[in-house]
Amino acid sequence: MEQNWRKEFRERYQRHEAELKWLYLELYHGDEQAYAYFLDMLYRSWTARSAGLKKLDRKRLRDANWYKGHELVGMLMYVNAFAGNLAGVREKLDYIAESGVNYLHLMPLLESPEGRSDGGYAVSDFRAVQPALGTMEDLAALAEDCHSRGIAVCLDFVMNHTSEDHEWARRARAGEREFQERYFFFDNWDVPRRYEETVPQVFPTTAPGNFTWCEEAGKVVMTTFYPYQWDLNYANPAVFNDMTENMLYLCNRGVDIVRLDAVPYIWKELGTNCRNLPQVHTLVRMMRMVCEIVCPGTLLLGEVVMEPSKVVPYFGSVEKPECHLLYNVTTMASTWHTVATRDTRLLQHQLGQVFALPREYTFLNYLRCHDDIGWGLDYGYLSRFGADEVAHKKYLNDYLTGRWPGSPARGELYNDDPRLGDARLCGTTASLCGVEAARYEGDDAKLDWAIRQDVMLHAYMFTLSGIPVLYSGDEVGRENDYTYHDDPLKAADSRYLHRGDMDWAAAEKRHDPATPEGRIFSSLRQLETLRAAHRAFDGLADTWIIPTGDDGVLGIGRYYNGEKLVALFNFSADPRRVSVMELGDFHDLLTGTPANMSDISIPAGGFAWLLCDFDEKEDDSQ
Repeated sequence: MEQNWRKEFRERYQRHEAELKWLYLELYHGDEQAYAYFLDMLYRSWTARSAGLKKLDRKRLRDANWYKGHELVGMLMYVNAFAGNLAGVREKLDYIAESGVNYLHLMPLLESPEGRSDGGYAVSDFRAVQPALGTMEDLAALAEDCHSRGIAVCLDFVMNHTSEDHEWARRARAGEREFQERYFFFDNWDVPRRYEETVPQVFPTTAPGNFTWCEEAGKVVMTTFYPYQWDLNYANPAVFNDMTENMLYLCNRGVDIVRLDAVPYIWKELGTNCRNLPQVHTLVRMMRMVCEIVCPGTLLLGEVVMEPSKVVPYFGSVEKPECHLLYNVTTMASTWHTVATRDTRLLQHQLGQVFALPREYTFLNYLRCHDDIGWGLDYGYLSRFGADEVAHKKYLNDYLTGRWPGSPARGELYNDDPRLGDARLCGTTASLCGVEAARYEGDDAKLDWAIRQDVMLHAYMFTLSGIPVLYSGDEVGRENDYTYHDDPLKAADSRYLHRGDMDWAAAEKRHDPATPEGRIFSSLRQLETLRAAHRAFDGLADTWIIPTGDDGVLGIGRYYNGEKLVALFNFSADPRRVSVMELGDFHDLLTGTPANMSDISIPAGGFAWLLCDFDEKEDDSQ
């Protein structure tokens, strides 16, 4: 068996050898010695991979589209907030499975310094878990348990930078030139000032500038995100070699999906904006080939939080793919815009662009995540309707923070920049939908509407092609957690509003249909079950926008292998009746009752899933 596996490794490498070697030597100026080390590292990583993981690789290779169908449902969580530590997550796997989840994204859990970690995104050791969360052995054990249940495990790989406490950074501060060359060190501010002329600031209010003075080294170091996060220099092949080995080490602990954090930033070049440079795509393409050689059951998820024109290239091409998965970030922002404006025209426009992409492209769809909501909308399109960008952003933030008269939403601003009239938004799905405000006011009618809107948004997310991902707690309508205001380490970061601890007392109510928790949980489980059962939701389905004649109602059509779905979503505050020109005998997927497509009634904040099975109709006629 081992001999056969060695043959498999050799055959996989040979399939990629010409391209991989050419890309590597072109990027690193013909450094044959570095390439030889790189190949040796790949083989060492493969030999270190367990027999169980190699068997899983082979199983997934037999079904290369295993992640592209309509069965996967993800859940994103902070380990400590969800269950205390990795062992606690293992104990909660029954709950995770009961929630219909088979894709588990564990937020950053590698070792990082307390108070200087940016939520775990300043890694001081890529091969150690934060002690409070457990050990690498605990991570491997959790992954093994997940695999036994058919659950894939996703983990962030922070590749743009390390913590200033990482061994490389410590040795760089001590003056070791080899390790200073792994970062961007400068003797004075001359070159950094030239960079600043063209490089935007990521956090202009909380972490202005892209460089920090390192007193111990007596030099300036590049720090694009925060002063304690030192940018890695991928022009140095030692950085790429060692970081790739760190990634493979995590894959060998059982990680199935590697989330490439901040991937557009990883190549720096003076005179550019240091974003999305061609060399970034070379690096990602090489990482894709590395995975296909060493751990072909592993997926790469690119975190590219930018406009669609910048996102799509990270899929690569059919012949030379890069990331397997990308975030559908613009759709997320456009969705909350639609909640606030009750006007679906921008969302129709944006989804139309997504629907026009090749069906082979797989997006992760989400309503909320660990981060804030940034208003990167298509303002050129919105200007057709008289929208001014600054004024429009202010309205969205006013509405979704509850400042706008009559708004039921409860969120908070993040990185508010009064000079630019700009800010981002924080809050859980339930609180932004109005569940929190309705419960506080004790208004049952408002609560019914808020829960209906919450479920409608999830139904809309499940309708889109790709992998839907729940933010932990959304399955039971978790509300904002305001206790972060009392924690000096968190108070300045409003993102902790939606990063609170899991309320297990509330989760215990998930089977009680008289509670909001039970109503939301049972509704989402029904949606997940229906989605998995019907081929119209398959990732290879044809998708299109259906005209509804009502700007408050979004219509989406899906067709695959004899099944057609008409999905209608009422974003308005009032009941609506619409007519849809789609041929076929449709029935309501949730109730089983026949649907009159010329007169469809949708409650305020509600939706309809209407299905026609043409194969079933043919069977009935025979």
